[in-house]
Amino acid sequence: MGIWEAFLNWLRSLFFKQEMELSLIGLQNAGKTSLVNVIATGGYSEDMIPTVGFNMRKVTKGNVTIKLWDLGGQPRFRSMWERYCRAVSAIVYVVDAADPDNLSISSSELHDLLSKPSLSGIPLLVLGNKIDKSGALSKQALTDQMDLKSITDREVCCYMISCKNSTNIDSVIDWLVKHSKSKS
Repeated sequence: MGIWEAFLNWLRSLFFKQEMELSLIGLQNAGKTSLVNVIATGGYSEDMIPTVGFNMRKVTKGNVTIKLWDLGGQPRFRSMWERYCRAVSAIVYVVDAADPDNLSISSSELHDLLSKPSLSGIPLLVLGNKIDKSGALSKQALTDQMDLKSITDREVCCYMISCKNSTNIDSVIDWLVKHSKSKS
């Protein structure tokens, strides 16, 4: 990047504060709150309590403010997911890649959610979490089991992450920042 480009970017950053709203969803115990904490503070805690209902966190990365809706993943909260996904810049779907038993449920919940007309076209970021655990799926296996190839009406991206070891968290943040919208 040349000095002129750097200068222009700096100028732009003064005028454009970017904001994005994200919905972070997935089955209970997939690691959504851990992900929020790692993005917000860089910290990971072993003993997270399940999110009841939802939490909202604001995180600032550079000149981007990311508003994260961390939605509970227990069955009784899943019906609320759509409501919190309607106006977001991206839907972030967290999957426990080391829990093969829950993959088919996770997949059907995801496809069910994406079939809602109010959510058409919203970019989707699928995160296979807990790759630090033995038996965690590969990216290819997760993509297949979640049937991500069948989702063609929106941008779909998949990363394999570990909140515990911060693996690939920087890639996730880069993706999110790229998908933020300027609010002048």
